[in-house]
Amino acid sequence: MALFLTESDVAQLLTMPLALEAVEAAHRALAVGQALDVPRQRTRLPQTTLHVLQGALPEFGVIGYKAYTSNRSGVRFLVHLYDASTGSLRAVIEADRLGMMRTAAASGVATRCLARPEARVLGMFGAGWQAEGHLEAIAAVRALDRVKVYSRNAERLQNFCRRMSERLGLEVRAAASPEDVVRGSDLVSTVTTAASPLFGGDWLAPGTHINAAGSNSLIRRELGEDVLKRCSAIVVDSVETALREAGDLLPWLEKGRLHVGQLRDLGQVLAGRQPARTTVDEITLFESQGLAVQDLALAARLESLARTRGLGSELPYGA
Repeated sequence: MALFLTESDVAQLLTMPLALEAVEAAHRALAVGQALDVPRQRTRLPQTTLHVLQGALPEFGVIGYKAYTSNRSGVRFLVHLYDASTGSLRAVIEADRLGMMRTAAASGVATRCLARPEARVLGMFGAGWQAEGHLEAIAAVRALDRVKVYSRNAERLQNFCRRMSERLGLEVRAAASPEDVVRGSDLVSTVTTAASPLFGGDWLAPGTHINAAGSNSLIRRELGEDVLKRCSAIVVDSVETALREAGDLLPWLEKGRLHVGQLRDLGQVLAGRQPARTTVDEITLFESQGLAVQDLALAARLESLARTRGLGSELPYGA
């Protein structure tokens, strides 16, 4: 029978090491033609938008989709996981935490691949739910000494810094300004819903790695052209998806100031088919939009763990 996993079930099963492993495996499979990914599709009404990401990982025996609705009242996420050989439903999984962790893990995988090994200081924009996972993922792949965080909401920022300091055993402090976030940082991450660039390109030190995780539509923009001009390597989770959704990149692609050939696919970089960092002074960028195969790879692992540990409830349909 198919399983239904609640957010509580997912919280008991999901760890950042598991998310990092699943996301990297998904990108490697995509790079060698062992996966299919369909960019996000949206159906919009005045009050509600339906978002659907679908794909398949034959190597893991799964095909499926994530669907979520966004409305002023909230966002609701579900992953539907099917058996690739029989078509039967394997699991329906509540996917708020799952999505947050896979988004964070993508930046973690990119950081492990692109950032200098000695990177120790992280500057981060954003102090929300997504930022929590993002910080945990970066801390899992680099031995951070210090984290600087900036958010316009002072109360949320202070709570975030206190909570994450205790959770990770790191010095996580509130930054005084956007410039304070970037100056002196080896790693810079943006996890916001900003509509205009967050920082100046001239604040970046040589050798910095940037993770931009918030701009997945034309109305969102975290990085300006001055930042892009300083990046020697621009890596995306999928070129096809970036060409539809990357609000940081699309205006400059349309104006011819950035070219598709300059974009590198994360899976191809992991597989050694495209270069990662080539010098210590290069500024590298990972631009993240999110892929169905990331969700499916993680969902498949959670379903297997749930069955082993006796978690979840059986659904009366889908056989």
